Amino acid sequence: MKPLDGHPCFSGRCQPSTGRIHLPVSPICNIHCRFCARGLSSETTRPGNAIRIVSPSEAVHILERAIRICPELAVAGVAGPGDPLASDHAAETLELIHALRPELILCLSTNGLELSSRLPRLIAAGLGALTVTVNAVEPKILARLCAGILRRGRFLAGVAGARRLIAAQERGIAEARAAGIGLKINMVLAPGINDGQVEAVARRAAEWGASFINVIPLLPAAELAGVPPPLPEDLESARSLAGQYLPSFRHCRQCRADACGIPGRSDHSRELYRDLGPVETFSHG
Repeated sequence: MKPLDGHPCFSGRCQPSTGRIHLPVSPICNIHCRFCARGLSSETTRPGNAIRIVSPSEAVHILERAIRICPELAVAGVAGPGDPLASDHAAETLELIHALRPELILCLSTNGLELSSRLPRLIAAGLGALTVTVNAVEPKILARLCAGILRRGRFLAGVAGARRLIAAQERGIAEARAAGIGLKINMVLAPGINDGQVEAVARRAAEWGASFINVIPLLPAAELAGVPPPLPEDLESARSLAGQYLPSFRHCRQCRADACGIPGRSDHSRELYRDLGPVETFSHG
C-alpha cells in the first residue's frame, strides 16, 4: 500500500506541491441527497459538477494528457459526478490506470451504499485511498439530508433508506480498513440539521476503522438552498470536536468531479476537456 502522506486530500503537508486528478466517469447516483446540485458545467465550483462525463477509456487518455500538463500529479481518483460505486465505470477506470500507471495513488469518494459489494474488485484494481461521506449515524437525522436510496431497483425513502445506508457504510468501511485501504470520512455540516451529530459520527467512524475525518461546510443548494452554511467559528468548533476521535483534515477545497492540478493553486480541467465531443447525461439510476 502506498503511503498517503503523498495524497493532498489526506495530508495537508503535501497539498501545496502535489497534484491530483478527478476523472468524471460516474454517470449515475444511488442516493438522493437533499443538498445535491450535480450538473455539467465549466463554471460551477462545487462537488458533483464536471464539464462532461467520460468513458473509462477516455479517462485514461485524459490522465496521460494531464500528466504532461501537470507533472506534479501523484493521485488519480474518481469522485463523481454521480456516485462512483453506482456503476462499473469507476472500477474499470481504476483497473486501466493501475495497469498503465502503477506508481499513482488511486482513490475514490463514495456514499458507501455499494462499498462492500464492490470492494474486492477495487482492491484488485489497486485502490489505496477511500473517502466515504457519512453525514449522520442517527437515521431520523440522516433522512433530513438524504431523501432515500436506490438499491436493487427499489427506492427506500426516509428513515428506512437512511437506516440501510448507515448499515452499508459501517460494513463497507470496516471491510475496507481490514483490507489496508486508507480511509477518510467526509461529513457535510448542515446547521440546525446534523450539527448535533458531529461527535457521534466521529466516534463511530473511529470504531469502524477510519483514519481521518473531514468536516466540510454545507454548500446550500436544491432542497436545502435556504439553509445557511455554518459560520467559520462553528465549522472550526465542529472540526475540533471531531478531532477528539480522529485526526481532523482541515485543507479540503470541496473540488469539482473533474478537478485537475494542485489543490488551491492550479486547475487544468478546461484545458483537458475543451476538445472533447458532446456531453453525456447522468441520473439517479
